[in-house]
Amino acid sequence: MAKKKIFVSFDFEKDRHYKYALNMWDKNPEFEFTCDDRSPSEIQTDSVAVVKNVLSRKINEATYVIVIVGEDANKLHKDWREIGYRNWQNYEIAKAKQLGKRIIAVQINSHYEYPEELKGVNAVRVYSFTQDAIIKAIRGY
Repeated sequence: MAKKKIFVSFDFEKDRHYKYALNMWDKNPEFEFTCDDRSPSEIQTDSVAVVKNVLSRKINEATYVIVIVGEDANKLHKDWREIGYRNWQNYEIAKAKQLGKRIIAVQINSHYEYPEELKGVNAVRVYSFTQDAIIKAIRGY
């Protein structure tokens, strides 16, 4: 059985260690999914149009979108007008909704605000960043 492909939406500055943990789990052949994505900071361009294009393609290729709801998940980005959303995470969530992707929201801390685009979405909610919790969310979708 092929592994499910995951796109991870996260704040690069504050939450990239969660994405790195997912990448480490992915190296285990018994783990049920593979992470293949790029954050806007990893795309290596200042062009919002190029970043949107790459992110849209990666989200389209994914089966699931895991949203890491960290402290800055709803913070206003300096290029928000050009992005068309508060920040890149909100753009990624909106694109995932548009493409009909399955969304799993992993809330790191109960005090962190959900991104605007995630509010009112039929997403699976996870309240603990553990392999077991995330695998359970994927299996239960």
